[in-house]
Amino acid sequence: CILIHNKAIFRISDLPLTKQVAVIGGGVVGASTAWYLATHGCKVVLIDPLLQKQTNRCQPLNGTTASLGVLMGHVFRRSSGQGWRMRKRSMELWQEWIAALNTEENPLHLNKPLIQLARSEEEASFMNKLINNRKNLGLEVLPANHSNNVSRLWPQNPYGGLISHHDGYINPLELQKSLLNTLDIYNVGKICQKAIKLERLSSKKSSQWCIHMSNNQSITKQIIIICAALGSETLLKPLGYSLPIAPVLGQVLNLVLKEDGKDWSGWPAVLSYEGINLIPYKKNRLLLGATLEPGEKANNEDLQRMKAMNGKAPNWLKYASVDSHWSGLRGRPINRTAPILKTLEPGLIIATGHYRNGVLLAPSTAEWVRNEIVKEDSENEP
Repeated sequence: CILIHNKAIFRISDLPLTKQVAVIGGGVVGASTAWYLATHGCKVVLIDPLLQKQTNRCQPLNGTTASLGVLMGHVFRRSSGQGWRMRKRSMELWQEWIAALNTEENPLHLNKPLIQLARSEEEASFMNKLINNRKNLGLEVLPANHSNNVSRLWPQNPYGGLISHHDGYINPLELQKSLLNTLDIYNVGKICQKAIKLERLSSKKSSQWCIHMSNNQSITKQIIIICAALGSETLLKPLGYSLPIAPVLGQVLNLVLKEDGKDWSGWPAVLSYEGINLIPYKKNRLLLGATLEPGEKANNEDLQRMKAMNGKAPNWLKYASVDSHWSGLRGRPINRTAPILKTLEPGLIIATGHYRNGVLLAPSTAEWVRNEIVKEDSENEP
C-alpha cells in the first residue's frame, strides 16, 4: 500500500509508528522536517511566532528568508564524513521533493548549473582533482579565461574553475511558501507562538514533554525536534545542555544594471567567486549575496567590498545600482561541526545550526530526524 502526493511516493511499510511530534522553528529546516514527518505518519505541530507573517523580504529575517537558496552539494571540498554524506543524500532527495512540492499555485524549480571560479593555480588544481573523482556527479572543467557565448563578462578567471551541472539554487521564498501550504494537506498544526521553556514529563513507558509558550499556554508531546537555530541554546540550557551557536550575517544585494540591451545568455544559474554568489533572475536584474562574518549588523564597507567582488567585479557590475538590500542572521555552532544533529535524550532531538546550508541540507536533515525516531522506537520495543 502506498501514499501518493503530487508525484511523490511514500510506502506505508516505511512509516514509523505514529508519534505526537512538535517541531520548534519554522525556517526551511523546521518546516521541511514537519512536512516529512507528517508524510511518514506522525501527528505534527510546527511552532514559530513568525508563521503567520507573509514570507517576504521584511525585517526581522531569519536564515531562510535571507538566503539565496544556493545548493553547493556536489562541489563540497571533502569526500568523506557526515557533511559529504548529507550533501550527497540531499541532492538525491531534492528531485523527489521538488516533484512533491511543486504546484501551479507555488511553482518550484531547481535552477542549474552552478559555476565556481578558481582564485589561484592551487585552487584550480584542487578543482581538477575533484572533477576527476566526481565526473559521475556532473562536474566538468571550466577552461581558463572562458568567455564563449557569455553576453556579459564574468569576473576575470585566469585560472578557470568548474561547472557543476546538478548544483544550482532553489528560490527560498517559494520553497517556504510551498512547504507551509503543503503542511495544511497533512493537517500539521501551526502554533504562532514562541516556545520559552521545555519540561520533562517522562515516564518509564514513554517520553513526554511539555512545551510552555509565550501566551502562557502549553502543549504536551512525545517528541520535540528543535530547529530553532539561535533560539535553541535558550531552550536547552535549563535542561543542562550547552550547545552554543553564534550569529553570522548573510547579506544580499538586489542590483539593477544599466540598460545595455544584453541578456544573460551563457550565464549559469549561479556564478560563485571568492564566496560571493551571483544569481541573474531577469533582464538587467541580479542578486548578489555572501555570508559576511563576524558581525550581526550590516556594514556598508563590507557591502561595498562584496559588490566590488573584492576588486574583481567587471565594469557592468561596478556601475549597477542597489535596488534593495536585505540581511539575516544564521546560526553557526561554536567549536563543533555544522549542523548539530543529535538525540539528546528520549524524545528530545536537535537538528539545527546549519550555518550557510539550511536549504541544501533540509531533505537529508528531515530524513535523519525520521530515522532517529524509528531507531528510538525499535530500541523501546519489548
